Amino acid sequence: MARGEREQIAEKIAGEITLSEDPGATLKKWRKDFEVAQTDLADELSISPSVISDYESGRRENPGIDIIQRSITALLNIDEQRGGNHIHQFTRVLSAGFDSDVVHDLREYPANIPLDRYYDAIGATELVSGSRETVAGHTIIDSIEAIRRLSSDEFYDLYGKSTNRALVFTNVTRGESPLVAMRVVKPTPHAVVLHGIEPDKVWEYATDLAETDTFALAVSNVDRETLLEQHRMLP
Repeated sequence: MARGEREQIAEKIAGEITLSEDPGATLKKWRKDFEVAQTDLADELSISPSVISDYESGRRENPGIDIIQRSITALLNIDEQRGGNHIHQFTRVLSAGFDSDVVHDLREYPANIPLDRYYDAIGATELVSGSRETVAGHTIIDSIEAIRRLSSDEFYDLYGKSTNRALVFTNVTRGESPLVAMRVVKPTPHAVVLHGIEPDKVWEYATDLAETDTFALAVSNVDRETLLEQHRMLP
C-alpha cells in the first residue's frame, strides 16, 4: 500500500476528530466506518474496551492528542491487516475531491460488467431497463448530503472518469430528490440505484423520469454496510 494513501486518510481523520465539538463521537464514527469493534481497537492499543467506550460516550474527558493519534494508527493498522479495503475506499473519495460524508465510495472497474450481474452482486431489483446494459464503475452517494452540499458542477464530478457507471444513492425515502437531480445533470449515468427502499415505496414519477432519460433504475434494500462490502468485492 502506498505510504501516501495512509498519510492522506490519517490527516483527514485527525482533522475531523480534533476539530469536532465531540471528539469521542467522531472517533466512534470513524471506528464504525472502518468496521472495527471496540474490542479489536482496544486490543491493538493494549487498553481495556471500557476505556474506548468511555471516550466514545463522553463518560471520560475528550481524548488527548496521544490517544487520537494512537487510535488512528491502530485503525489503519487493523485495516491493512485485513487487506486495506477501507483505506483504499476513503482515499479514492478524497482524491476525487469529495468528503466521505457525501461520497461513501467511488471506483472504476477494469472492464465492463453486465448490469444483471451488477444487480445480483449488490442485491438490487431493476425497475426500468436503460439504453445501456453495462457499467464500468460506481459512485455511492448520501443523497441528502449530496443535494445539500454539492453544486451542479460538483455533482457531475460524481461520475469519476466516465458516465459508464452506476450512481447509488443512500439515505433515500422515495427517490424524488435524486431523480430530479438527474434531470439537471447531463449526460446521465448508465444506471441509478436507490438504496434502502422497497420497489413499492419509490416515488411515483421515478420510473417515468428514468425512461425519459434512458438510464436504468433499480432499488436495493440490503443494509448500508452490506451494500458497501458487496461493491468492494466487484472486480
